Formats: sequence, C-alpha cells, structure tokens
Amino acid sequence: MGDSERTRARVLVSGKVQGVYYRANTREAATDRGVDGWVRNLRDGRVEAVFEGDREAVEAMVEWCHEGSPAARVDGVEVEYGDPEGEEGFRVRR
Repeated sequence: MGDSERTRARVLVSGKVQGVYYRANTREAATDRGVDGWVRNLRDGRVEAVFEGDREAVEAMVEWCHEGSPAARVDGVEVEYGDPEGEEGFRVRR
C-alpha cells in the first residue's frame, strides 16, 4: 500500500471519556482494524487520538469514536484530516 492510499485523522473526543477504559478500547479497536497511531487523555477531560492507515479503516475508527467504550458518554467528536506522518503500531500515550 502506497502512502497515497493512507490517511491521517486527529480526533478530539469530549464527554465522559476518561476513567471509562476509552483509551484501552480505542487501542483494541485500532489494532483490530490495522490502524496505526496513538491515544491519550488531555487535561481538559477530552481524549485525543491520531489514526493512520487505509482510508476506510481510519474512517471506521473515526466512526467508532462516536460510541467509544461501553461506559463512555460521547458528547462531541472533532476531526482534522492530514497527511500520514509514519506512525507505526498503536499505543496509549501518557
């Protein structure tokens, strides 16, 4: 797969998304879809994630963020698309 087929999405998720296994579930969902990137909690209570991979798989992750983990309550999802920066694997950042 060439870089032209890959995309990058930076996602900010607001609501009750910290302390509900949102990051762990995001990592699991991304790994299942073969998406690279990372996820972390922000000090303002939101969760930030970056997804890189096949356009369809990245779109699936963006859609997944609207629901998130079973205990989460998602109020909003902001998405910015850009060019891939070479993320490899998927990790939870601190």
